[in-house]
Amino acid sequence: MQRTLIRIGPRQVVGFCLALSAFELLTYMASDLIMPAMLSVTEEFQADVRHVPNAFNLYLLGGVCLQWLLGPMSDHWGRRRLLLIGCGAFAAACAAAFATRSIEAFNALRLIQGMGLGFVVAVSYPALQEVFCEADAVRLMALLGNIALLSPLLGPMLGSVLLEWLTWRELFLALGIAAVLVWLGLYACMPETVGVVSRDGQQQARVAFSMRQIRQRYLALLGNPRFLGASLALGLMSLPLIAWIGLAPLLLIQGLGLTPLTYGLWQIPIFTAVIVGNLILNRLLVTHSLSRLIQLGLWPFCLGLLALIGCAMQGLGLTATVASLALYAVGLGISNAALYRLALFCSDDSKGLVSAMVGMISIAAMGIGGSIIAAIGGGTRLEFFALWAALGGLMCLPLLLWFLQDAKTAFAAPE
Repeated sequence: MQRTLIRIGPRQVVGFCLALSAFELLTYMASDLIMPAMLSVTEEFQADVRHVPNAFNLYLLGGVCLQWLLGPMSDHWGRRRLLLIGCGAFAAACAAAFATRSIEAFNALRLIQGMGLGFVVAVSYPALQEVFCEADAVRLMALLGNIALLSPLLGPMLGSVLLEWLTWRELFLALGIAAVLVWLGLYACMPETVGVVSRDGQQQARVAFSMRQIRQRYLALLGNPRFLGASLALGLMSLPLIAWIGLAPLLLIQGLGLTPLTYGLWQIPIFTAVIVGNLILNRLLVTHSLSRLIQLGLWPFCLGLLALIGCAMQGLGLTATVASLALYAVGLGISNAALYRLALFCSDDSKGLVSAMVGMISIAAMGIGGSIIAAIGGGTRLEFFALWAALGGLMCLPLLLWFLQDAKTAFAAPE
């Protein structure tokens, strides 16, 4: 790893990366750890099973709804202060789920908990880009992706095991306590990047907080077609994976009659494949440009989704469907972090605001797409899921091909 862009000691660098990774992991664990118990939640509240994917989509919506404000706020008041506030609010919302008494209150808390994702995307990711140079930032983004993927990889299985001794309420309480510990780690180790002089003498200046200016800056981003294409492509690329996370309890536990533990085991090949893709990305970064990495990742990405369509047409069952998703996931792991970096530097505006818009567009695409797949029967049969998820993921191709065709002159990301 090269020197950091700002002056920060090696111990603080390690602590910062660990605390950031832990917070991101918790924001995903708050969703995935409870997924095996979602049918029990709806049964306890005497609610319809449609609340299983609905609660997941509300969590994603929570990740979107504040990002537009969090990015500019962190550009003005600093990344550190905003991330500490976000981590504290997340801890409180998780602890509050312990005492909820209705499905409506449960869903409202899911929305608030999901806002933690907004703080991760709009505040912590720009801080990472401002602390580390391009190659290290991309590697760390991929590493953070690997750590975050431990949640859907281990979350359902760990949740199934913990539910043998704990209730779902106690799981949320444990998440709240863990978030408090992460808050302490962030308080001790997270550096401020806004208003700080870097090693080359430049300064990431604070941006005045003005709603009028914020509106104008967002409108300027919305008028940037390359930025819009990259951000929307990010969401559509991840749509099959997100739809699988939200609908797998219905497909596997309710539809196929699997136990929660077996359901958790079936997640392992898919999310291991994303980690493999990220490791491949890390090896290829030295010799390939970011655009070339995205092009390479599209091969397993497309082959996996085409195989998924074949599974739907031929009714090949769970094993073939999971294998196809795993192949797709390798391609996603190779290309996702590289595309995020290119999207972030489509604009010269402050990275807090740009990252917020990237997150809003991509997560909105995932949430809306997942809701549509659920509404048209993606949670009723494995074949329906495979078909609609694959078609949704392939919708990113026109955007990506258009985005990459002029890649040689499109971006000048700082080293």
